[in-house]
Amino acid sequence: MPFPQKVLGMIFEKASTRTRISFEAGIVQLGGGAIFLSPRDTQLGRGEPIEDTARVLSSMVDLVMIRAYEHAKVEHFAAYSSVPVINGLTDYNHPCQLLADIQTFIEHRGDIRGRTVTWIGDGNNMCNSYLSAACQFDFQLRIAVPVGYEPDADLLEQAAGRVVLLRDPLVAARGADLIATDVWSSMGKEEEQQRRLQDFKGYQVNAEVMAQAKPEAIFLHCLPAHRGEEVSAEVIDGPQSQVWEEAENRLHAQKALMEFLLSDAPVSA
Repeated sequence: MPFPQKVLGMIFEKASTRTRISFEAGIVQLGGGAIFLSPRDTQLGRGEPIEDTARVLSSMVDLVMIRAYEHAKVEHFAAYSSVPVINGLTDYNHPCQLLADIQTFIEHRGDIRGRTVTWIGDGNNMCNSYLSAACQFDFQLRIAVPVGYEPDADLLEQAAGRVVLLRDPLVAARGADLIATDVWSSMGKEEEQQRRLQDFKGYQVNAEVMAQAKPEAIFLHCLPAHRGEEVSAEVIDGPQSQVWEEAENRLHAQKALMEFLLSDAPVSA
């Protein structure tokens, strides 16, 4: 065990299954331990300034992972923390999930560089993460979203030359190596569910969509999934789906990330 007695502090504003389990199991497997903190468990929930909590918590733990609504909160916390801070998800992006997605593709199909990836559905935090990944890993990204649900405009601009924004999922899926999606109503947007069900009609990843992709294309979904909405049961439970290995890879990706941050290697922002 390379990191005995190392402690991970985990702050959760949003509910979690895979993020919590993967980080908590991961730090234990590395020899350390984790402390779970919800808003009810800390003074953050009672209005303590983020910078005060950051200074105190980081003096007692070796790493901090935050799963929050507002991306600015994570950045604010990190600015006052004396230890590395991991973004466990915000409304802006979900980089830890993206690491697991890339790992899953590489394990099954090799290098993702130069491949074609298709995102279908909401231009949400996962879509934003795929935009960043297109630049970092040098693949082509097609995004099929309804009008009004486009991803972050700045990220679209940064990915210019690697991204195409489309409206037709069938066109977007044509010849793709990887097709990915997410729920249509992310956490915090449940009150929009009925309107979103109408707006996203025609954006389900189903057999017709997968038939447009390469025969060896894989399907990914960060979970939880709503069968019959953003994805059909025959796709998510079918032979091209790698969502269960993708979910397991959260553990392996998180362990690699924590090992990197706890090592003596220099850390870049």
